Amino acid sequence: MSSSSSSSPKPEALKSSEEKVAEKSASAVKSFISGGAGGVAAVLVGQPFDLTKVRLQTAAPGQYTGALDVVKQTFARDGVRGFYRGMGPPLAGVTPMFAVSFWGYAMGKKLVYAATPNRTSSVLSYGELAAAGFFSAIPTTLVAAPVERVKVLLQMQGQGGQQLYSGPLDAVSKLYKEGGLKSIYRGTGATVARDGPGSAAYFVVYEMVKKSLTPAGQDPAALSLSAVMIAGGSAGVAMWTLAIPPDVVKSRLQGAPEGTYKGFMDCARQTVAKDGVGALFKGFGPAMARLGVELSMQLMNKFF
Repeated sequence: MSSSSSSSPKPEALKSSEEKVAEKSASAVKSFISGGAGGVAAVLVGQPFDLTKVRLQTAAPGQYTGALDVVKQTFARDGVRGFYRGMGPPLAGVTPMFAVSFWGYAMGKKLVYAATPNRTSSVLSYGELAAAGFFSAIPTTLVAAPVERVKVLLQMQGQGGQQLYSGPLDAVSKLYKEGGLKSIYRGTGATVARDGPGSAAYFVVYEMVKKSLTPAGQDPAALSLSAVMIAGGSAGVAMWTLAIPPDVVKSRLQGAPEGTYKGFMDCARQTVAKDGVGALFKGFGPAMARLGVELSMQLMNKFF
């Protein structure tokens, strides 16, 4: 009898503060590991689409006729392996980026509550969710900007021309020698310009669609898998619709030789002047294709 009672879960009210802290720590570690594993899987699946997007955004006019032409030329030059150029930095950075992003979103919510002490409801408005989502991109950029800088440079190699870098560490070393941390962090402002509005749109649309799909009187947390997938897909589309133009500018700014652009606005101005407004939406198709594949992978993970 005593052995069965000792193995049964202890009621929450009888747990010591040390036991509660230990359980929360274990839960946080599990979330961190599972989130990191999911992020790594997303990088592995999404890398070919991301490489196609970046090459479309940074290629010389006329080099490609479209996304399928990027795929055809990349495969002809390097085979399947060519689609995984520049995968090292995202793989190394995805887990800390996920962690910092969720921490930043939680901090953004706390800042909203602190700025509205006389509020009558704990439920955040869509504008407040957007503010928290935008804030989450700011600390995340400390990790994302150098990861994106090195990734873009490596992904651009293999399109013809000189092979400047043998890998991620070689790229970081050469960038540091050329311009120190400033060179490694080139495109930080562009990364915030992409991820700030993109994250704001994502969190708002996700909550908005979940709310619209939740029957009256029910908890949104109890939504069906299909409803959650619809919310996630809608949020992803909204995010990339806003994020693609600054993403194009970011890719060009981070991949160009030193001195090509004076900054984000100069890069945007030169891009429009040279290639037209349509150039700001290059890569939207591969971004949407990647989103679809990632959602399909999540769906299969739930069932299998």
